Amino acid sequence: MSAADAAARTAIATVTPNPALDLSYTVPGITPGQTHRVGAPLVRAGGKGVNVARVAAQAGHRAIVLAPVGGATGDEFLARLRGSTVEARTVATTVPTRRTMAFHDTADGATSIFNEPGGELPDAAWDELAARIDAALGEADCLVGSGSLPAGADEGYYADLAARASRRGVPCVVDTSGPALVRAAAAGPTALKPNEHELRAATGRANLDAAAVVLLDAGVRHVFVSCGEAGMRLYSAHDPGAVWVARLDAVLAGNPTGAGDAAVAAIATLLAAGNEDPRELVARASAWAAAAVLMPGAGEIHPTHPQLLARTSIERLPLPDATKADS
Repeated sequence: MSAADAAARTAIATVTPNPALDLSYTVPGITPGQTHRVGAPLVRAGGKGVNVARVAAQAGHRAIVLAPVGGATGDEFLARLRGSTVEARTVATTVPTRRTMAFHDTADGATSIFNEPGGELPDAAWDELAARIDAALGEADCLVGSGSLPAGADEGYYADLAARASRRGVPCVVDTSGPALVRAAAAGPTALKPNEHELRAATGRANLDAAAVVLLDAGVRHVFVSCGEAGMRLYSAHDPGAVWVARLDAVLAGNPTGAGDAAVAAIATLLAAGNEDPRELVARASAWAAAAVLMPGAGEIHPTHPQLLARTSIERLPLPDATKADS
């Protein structure tokens, strides 16, 4: 079996504690305060971890989705998920699955997103989800925890997830925000993937380099930072004196809703194959994020992602000690 074949057979398990039924609308111009007529939305089982799993499956990997679902929206969520290429290992609960709505304005290229909060899960649902995660860790080559937490959840949830993976020797990627991001870093996950705004807000540092160093010092091995049109940045404990920056040669027009999730899928698939080369990690993360922008909804990447990878430039820039202090 070739190295490529072996990599494609790896298993990615994703945990989405606050999944959603995603509705994506396309609108030819949005005027605040006015009535708009829209066509039928693109409806999918969503939540960040679910999107990650679908991208990994599209790239030829085995993908396992772990999430609590409930109510009428949960029924539709399951119906949509079962029609996809991922393995659904969901936990039934009485708490209705939330909805998210994305409105992509084709006139100016902007996308507005409206997210409902997730309801508080009973202890029994958390316990069953934990049991399913432990079982999946016996099969997974990488564990991903993604997205917001439902009401009442412990902010240390993702830290616990990273610790579970570490005890089993499984790489772990976490994509979340706020205090949960900082708590997760201290548990020593393999990688964190905030965007630039989430990173600054979570650490209280205005300087992006200094903010990333806060998480590295806490214990995470790699910090990937999505910076929109400015590309993807990677800070690594293996190379503490530098930051790796990946940029596409042109800005792509489209829907950026699932770009961050595609980047996480790219990171997870390489880590699952035992690859922690910073150049390859940041290049694939950037290219897959760009490929997601070209698709109508989150959870898939455009088939031209190999060409986008070839068009991605990589720089290794010095990271002065001065960045450890805010500037």
